[in-house]
Amino acid sequence: MSPRTNDGEPEPTRPACARPAPVTGRPVTGAPDSDTETSGTEASGTRTVTGDEPRAADAGTDAGTDAGAGTEAGAVPLAEADTDARAASPTAAGADRDGTEHDETGHDGTGHDRTGHDGTEHDGTDADADARDAAGEAEAAVEAGADDRVAAVRRAGAAGRRWRAAQLTACAAMLAVALTAGVIALGAAREGRDTPVATAAAVSPGLLAGGDLDASITALQAHLRAQPRDFGGWATLGLAYVEQARTKGDPSRYPQAEQALKRSLSLRSDNDQALAGRAALAAARHDFADALLLADRALRQNPYNERALCSRIDALVELGRYDDAEAAVKLADLRRPGVPVFTRYAYVHELRGDVATARRVLERALAASTSPGDIAYVAAQLGQLAWNQGDYATALTHYARALAADENYLPALEGRARAQAASGRQAEAVEGLELIVARYPLPGPLVELGELYEARGRAGDKEKAEEQYTLVDAWTAIARANGVNADLDTALAAADHGDRATALRAARDDWSRRHTVHTADALAWALHVNGKDAEALPYARQATATGFRNAAFLYHRGVIEKAAGHPADARTHLAAALKLNPGFSPLGARQARAALKTPEAGK
Repeated sequence: MSPRTNDGEPEPTRPACARPAPVTGRPVTGAPDSDTETSGTEASGTRTVTGDEPRAADAGTDAGTDAGAGTEAGAVPLAEADTDARAASPTAAGADRDGTEHDETGHDGTGHDRTGHDGTEHDGTDADADARDAAGEAEAAVEAGADDRVAAVRRAGAAGRRWRAAQLTACAAMLAVALTAGVIALGAAREGRDTPVATAAAVSPGLLAGGDLDASITALQAHLRAQPRDFGGWATLGLAYVEQARTKGDPSRYPQAEQALKRSLSLRSDNDQALAGRAALAAARHDFADALLLADRALRQNPYNERALCSRIDALVELGRYDDAEAAVKLADLRRPGVPVFTRYAYVHELRGDVATARRVLERALAASTSPGDIAYVAAQLGQLAWNQGDYATALTHYARALAADENYLPALEGRARAQAASGRQAEAVEGLELIVARYPLPGPLVELGELYEARGRAGDKEKAEEQYTLVDAWTAIARANGVNADLDTALAAADHGDRATALRAARDDWSRRHTVHTADALAWALHVNGKDAEALPYARQATATGFRNAAFLYHRGVIEKAAGHPADARTHLAAALKLNPGFSPLGARQARAALKTPEAGK
């Protein structure tokens, strides 16, 4: 089986708790096929892995101790398949494996996707030099003490292994080129016949991560005109369209993605790449129940499909099944450790209030990242984590690193503007958000810019703010027309800046499908603005029950408690919101301070 298409069994791996911390500098990155969790689809790229690959669980002692027991509830066949495959599989150091993109929808209630890219290849030149130098060290150590000799021998052995792995990688690359040429020639000879072909190397998803996405899609389209029966190519194109929809804020790409993925499955109904692509597309459209079913189907075909493993985690998180999501992310960390899994591992811990582990895992992921896409993606997540804790200076540092890697990375641009506004640099924040919404008219930055206009209060700012809120309504209408469930976006925006009855209807609809901290908060707030505070209070408490440190959730709970006649509780949670993140919202933070000054709140 071809490791490039991830059809074969990967090398066996030790449990996360038994692995040493990796030496930083050896890259292990996930590669997005195209686009996804941002929320979330990913296209597969290729990367070189070795037995020293880091695992997310290594970054936290308590998290790593039980990672080996990570089996999902209701997914015993997957766990059994993992055990059998690892027991039977030979070590395959240096084998290529596909990466995935990092889309996690709904992280802040606006459905931000997270995307990473594939790693770098090694040509073996450094390995040769390392082997010679380490061998010389080993000889020189004969006169040294026992400890020095052991250290030198270990270095020599490690360098030798790197040299052999580099040679194997080079041989594999030459073989792949030869096989690719043969497959293309065979496919051309079969024109007009009814046999699907797969030219995985010719349409490697790494193309999508290596440069301009539009140009990569054009190249894929040209390839598929010449090889219309390449089911792998159609799957990659479908994922590319999902990525394009996310990066450009254009939901009209989703129907195109659906057609490409259906074409792939019509050529080979059991190909896990297309099934995983459909799972990612469903997650991007916020159809998380379907995303879970499709991810499970893909994993029955290939238990090691990284994209499917990650989409399964995303779906469980967005369905509010946090215990199952934690088990799923541990299993994914055992099967396919890398940047896509690390970031999900961190988010699951953040939802539990374990910010320290989330930070350590993200720092581990950043140390393992080498491609600009991965660096931008992980650094932006570190920025978001720092922002949530009110550490604006650290957040700005992380966002700067992300933008140094990719100056157009939307989550970093938006995060930087939020941190600037919270730091008192409103003019810079407004300018930055104006540039963002001109290119990406998405609900998050539109609402943020509108609230900054309102908070500034200049002549004409109120009208400017209303324009932004109207654009949110336009975006949600377009999203719904292209199969996206935009109820959460609608509820959050309409509750504060639109029709309150619409907000409540959307929040109830979303809650009927999934019970997450985000949907609980949205429903609580929509009930509050409609004067139903007694009904809202249990949902506000549920939104903060997992320990997730979110100042907006605490603010909403405090306001609802005050309205429901619980002034002491209201003061506690309003003060906690401002202590955690004093600039969490241009308007909300100001209103929280005002509420704390009222006599009722002070009792």
